[in-house]
Amino acid sequence: MANLAAIRKRIGSTKSTQQITKAMKMVAGARLRGAEDRLRSARPYANMMDHVVSNLAKHTDLKGWDLIDGREEVKKVEYVIITSDRGLCGGFNSSIIRYCDRLLKEIEGKYETVTLSFVGRKAYDYFKRRTWPIGKTWINLLKDFDFPLASRVGGELAEAYANGEVDEIYIVYNEYVNAVTQNLVSKRLVPVEVPEAPGEGEEIENLFDYKFEPNKEEILKKLLTRQVNFQLYRAFLESYAAEMGARMNAMDSATKNAGEMIERLTLQFNRTRQAAITTELMEIISGSEALKG
Repeated sequence: MANLAAIRKRIGSTKSTQQITKAMKMVAGARLRGAEDRLRSARPYANMMDHVVSNLAKHTDLKGWDLIDGREEVKKVEYVIITSDRGLCGGFNSSIIRYCDRLLKEIEGKYETVTLSFVGRKAYDYFKRRTWPIGKTWINLLKDFDFPLASRVGGELAEAYANGEVDEIYIVYNEYVNAVTQNLVSKRLVPVEVPEAPGEGEEIENLFDYKFEPNKEEILKKLLTRQVNFQLYRAFLESYAAEMGARMNAMDSATKNAGEMIERLTLQFNRTRQAAITTELMEIISGSEALKG
């Protein structure tokens, strides 16, 4: 028969765990609301950047720009994998790690060098024990980030590309859909992928005529650099919002599971106590009968 003190102790520890997971859910929910606001503000700007770059590519000669043309032969590739620094967020990190494992097996032998860089600790902790070369690592970056910080990271990546250290750079991250759904995204960051202009007809497209002030070179240099940095910034926003959504749901499930466990332990405690009381009564009755006899 289970010990009553042990069951009581388990109930107390489970209640403490439930309070912690409930608090973590509330914190994640508050952070998610802030992340959603930032993401809603960033998406229209990102779409407009895609729109401008697309129309420039169609109506302006962009040849000769490394950030557009790319290398004739791609030998060295770098993947920037964005995960969280902490766990307790469901399958948020494991889904990206499994995806990258499959991706790396598919491209094995296709390039001379495949380097992995990381934003967040979880993917780094996993892949550092593997054989793939490790590039740059940014830990605790998404704890408090903004566009200037994303620009510094993007600048480091663009510099590596300009110096010939790498021929293509890809980013892998979770795209936020809603609090319970995330999409895995793998896209090329450098050289810039020229997007399709959304919702444009041929007649409207032919009306575009760009004039550059002060000059084409200066404008395109800043625009393409900003496009790279903002793609990275948007990936940070998407990943952070997706992480908070996954964490909120994981903590909600943990809170409910703790509640169910408390109910089961309480029922077990009551049954055990009832059995102990019944046993004591039987012993008293048996002793009383023995004295009479």
